Amino acid sequence: MILFNDTEIFTSGSGEKKVFDLPDTELMLYDNFFSKEVSDHYYTTLLNNTPWKEYAMEIYNKTITVPRMIAWYEDRNNLGANLSTPDWTPELLLIKEKVEKETLVDFNCVLLNLYRNGKDGVGWHSDREQNFGKNAIIASVSFGETRMFRLRHMFKKDVPQIEIPLHHGSLLLMAGTTQSFWQHQVQKTPKDILPRINLTFRQIHRRF
Repeated sequence: MILFNDTEIFTSGSGEKKVFDLPDTELMLYDNFFSKEVSDHYYTTLLNNTPWKEYAMEIYNKTITVPRMIAWYEDRNNLGANLSTPDWTPELLLIKEKVEKETLVDFNCVLLNLYRNGKDGVGWHSDREQNFGKNAIIASVSFGETRMFRLRHMFKKDVPQIEIPLHHGSLLLMAGTTQSFWQHQVQKTPKDILPRINLTFRQIHRRF
């Protein structure tokens, strides 16, 4: 029996806008970018209506299923776009519009990740995919359970790792040389936690 709505216990941020003073990165956090009420609506809608799929990848000649579920949307007029990609939903377009208005960047695709519980996460990596070009701008929106976003510099070992709690309704903007000099992760946790949905808006530039 459900005694309360899951969203009632999600933590929103303080509402501040923070620019991180770190080398080789342009990193900015908009805490509480979406209000609690709006975040609750998007969380519930995306959780229940997104065509979530498992994703398999090869590592060291082994095929593994990544510990999270994903969905992918992109503009149909993108060069090389998969015509089977689902149409942008009204909710995704509204989220995209607000992010673009704040960042002054036009995004043409979004990757959604569903972290179902503490057993889901993502290891250390940087988003340097060839399709996104050099100095890719990534706008990361979070709804649901707060998860810790960790970053580490790939070359300057004297620069300490940083931790950023990504709250319900937050926006994290990664730009400049972030993906060339920094790696990030969302670590698994043994805690019993609720789902988190993360949307990473990007600009795709395919090469053939």
